[in-house]
Amino acid sequence: MAALTLGMPSQASAATRILALGDSLTAGHLLPGDALFPVVLERRLRDAGYDVEVINAGVSGDTSTGGLERLDWAIGDGVDAAIVELGANDMLRGIQPAATEKALDEILQRLGAKKIPVLLAGMLAAPGMGKDFETSFAGIYPKLARKYDAILYPFFLDGVAGNASLNLSDGMHPTRAGVEIIVERILPSAIALLQRVPKK
Repeated sequence: MAALTLGMPSQASAATRILALGDSLTAGHLLPGDALFPVVLERRLRDAGYDVEVINAGVSGDTSTGGLERLDWAIGDGVDAAIVELGANDMLRGIQPAATEKALDEILQRLGAKKIPVLLAGMLAAPGMGKDFETSFAGIYPKLARKYDAILYPFFLDGVAGNASLNLSDGMHPTRAGVEIIVERILPSAIALLQRVPKK
């Protein structure tokens, strides 16, 4: 974000503030500053004519419970909308889907109580977790989106997962090009989220 021009009243900045609450996929594991998901998303939304600030509240290694524990801090002095991208680390650690669902449920409940519209970014279980786990885990996101009338983006890594050319050597985190694809695909949902924000 460019600094305000000297002499401009502070109230002149009325950008819509979007909280991006997530893990390393949001934080931008090993990526340069201009290639992080929140930065690229903000740039694309601004290019589309939206005056926005996307706040990077991604913490590498965070679980859904960790996201819940720092939610109030992440909201800070107020946000207008939120993107919630959590659950991948829960899955990788084998945390029971019921526990992940409970934490995400409370996150959405708290955001709803503050009248903050939400875009819920879903995640899928990696192969080998077992059919029951995979089914239960995948069901968390549509269930909570329905319960809290959140916008659902079914799979945050859509178009990127499993493509070696779009992931770092660990096979899990997107490259700069991978982030560009993620943003391209989630952009319509982000615009739909902005349309739920009351006019200032």
